[in-house]
Amino acid sequence: MNLKLAVSRWSAWAPGLDTAEQWLAWARDAHVPEGDDQPALAEMAPLMRRRLTRLGRIALQASWACQIDDTGIPTVFASRYGDVGRSLSLLGDLARDGVVSPTGFTQSVHNAIGAMYAIARIDCSNALCVAAGRTSAAAGLIEAAGLLRDGAKQVLVVCYDEALPADYAEFRDEPPCVWAWAWLVTHPSAGAHQISLAVDASSQYSEATPALPASLEVLRHFLDGSGVLVQHMDGRRWEWQRNA
Repeated sequence: MNLKLAVSRWSAWAPGLDTAEQWLAWARDAHVPEGDDQPALAEMAPLMRRRLTRLGRIALQASWACQIDDTGIPTVFASRYGDVGRSLSLLGDLARDGVVSPTGFTQSVHNAIGAMYAIARIDCSNALCVAAGRTSAAAGLIEAAGLLRDGAKQVLVVCYDEALPADYAEFRDEPPCVWAWAWLVTHPSAGAHQISLAVDASSQYSEATPALPASLEVLRHFLDGSGVLVQHMDGRRWEWQRNA
C-alpha cells in the first residue's frame, strides 16, 4: 500500500503546547508532554463541555482549532484506548454496586468523543472512530483516504490518546502522556503539504522501544518536515514521508 494525502490545515493540543509556534518548536526538540492543565474549549456550550473528561476536551479542542466553519465534512477519530479512564471507573462501579450509570456508559464508548463533537456542531455528516493499537494514526488516514475516494472533498482526522490508568500500567508499551492532533486532509495538489505512507508486510520486523507514542511521532515528523519516518509496528514496516 502506498497512500498520499494533502494536509491543508493542522492543529494540536497537549499540556504546555497550545499554539502552532510551540508545536513547531517542540517538533525540533521533541519530548513527552507533561502537565495537568486542560484546554478551555470555549467553543462548546458549558452544559455539554462538563460532560467531557480531560481527554475529550483535549481531543475536541484540537478538532475545533482545525475545522473550518462549514459542517458536512466527514470526520475520522482515531484513538488507541479512547476514554479508558472513564471505562475503568465504570467497571469499578459495576464490581462495587452491580450497576453503572447509563449516562456514564454512553460517554465511555469509543465513539463518544466524536459523537459529542457532531452533536455540539449540529453536524450529521459521516463520522467514524477507529482503534488500531500503535497504528491508530495510520488507520485513521487510511479511512480518510477511503472517504476521499468515495467523493468527499476533505476529511477531518483527529488522533488522540492518554496514558493508561495505573491499574493497566503493566500493558504500557509507549511513554505515558496525553495529547491530540487534527489534520484536515484532501487529495494531493500542487503547493499543499503532502504526507505519504507506505507499508511493507512482506516480512516480520522487530519493534524498538519508542521515545514518543507512535501516533504522536507521526505529528512530530509532519511538523519537522524532514527525512523519512520509519516505524516497525505489528510486524510491519510503516514508512512516512512529508513532501512540500
